[in-house]
Amino acid sequence: MVDSDSMSGRFLSSADICALVVTYNADAGFPERLARIERQVGGVIVVDNGSEEGTREMLRACTGRPSITLVLNAQNVGIAGAFNIGIGQAVGRGFSGVLLMDHDTSVHEAMVEELLKVGAAHPARAELAVIGSGFHDDNDEASEATVFAADDSWEEVESVISSGSLIPLASHAFVGPFREELFIDYVDVDYCLRARAKGLRVIKTRKSLMSHSIGASSRQSWLWTTKWVRNHSPDRRYYIARNDTVMLREHGNYVLGMWALKSFGRRLRACRRIALYERMKVAKIIAVAEGWRDGVRGRLGPRGGRQ
Repeated sequence: MVDSDSMSGRFLSSADICALVVTYNADAGFPERLARIERQVGGVIVVDNGSEEGTREMLRACTGRPSITLVLNAQNVGIAGAFNIGIGQAVGRGFSGVLLMDHDTSVHEAMVEELLKVGAAHPARAELAVIGSGFHDDNDEASEATVFAADDSWEEVESVISSGSLIPLASHAFVGPFREELFIDYVDVDYCLRARAKGLRVIKTRKSLMSHSIGASSRQSWLWTTKWVRNHSPDRRYYIARNDTVMLREHGNYVLGMWALKSFGRRLRACRRIALYERMKVAKIIAVAEGWRDGVRGRLGPRGGRQ
């Protein structure tokens, strides 16, 4: 179990927190979003996952300050690999917590202060593995995270998205590194499930602390029905299908091979929605089928060995 003495003092102030921002071909609005989070923490580590040279030049220009460390990966090592690189640096610099961020997340001005309040007030703060941020999805009017309490309350959840997650480094040492063979998608779910399996807690603020977009959501109509669709790329469809299958196999309580049938049903529903509402139908359906196959076989890592 985690040493409660080492855990209880981890939320001292924002100066103890390092923001870890993972970038991949970030847009021109990134420097402003970076500056907003930089003002709230003791330091920032930006890990770029093999972006094009134009993005890398922008990153060099907007990170040239002592409080920011820039790591330029030669290739895309996946979101989990980037997290592990950044966390290693945060540990070496003596921080007690990391705030994980995607490059397209826009944080509210008092985000870190609110997260620290929730952590400090939690009755079992020595057992916290992750404090997730409530968020608003700008691209999805039907987002489940559009209604929040105005106070500092929180709810215990099974998992949270990685962006906006405050992670105590003492609990991270107990849970272990992010799982790099998943590459992308369900990396956060896997981490939260492993933490909960070790007796730690995952909570999320009821207050919206950031704006974050999941996919390129749009409203689509067919006959008399209207649906919100994520419009993920074929590669993302592959990782979602594969890694969800892996989660069902490893963390679900299914007899015999029922986890594979459960995953197959989910994949059929995804393919139906793709066929009805999305573009690149054939490529995406093929990606879903490949992802389900590789998930059942336990074949992980980058899709097709690509980076």
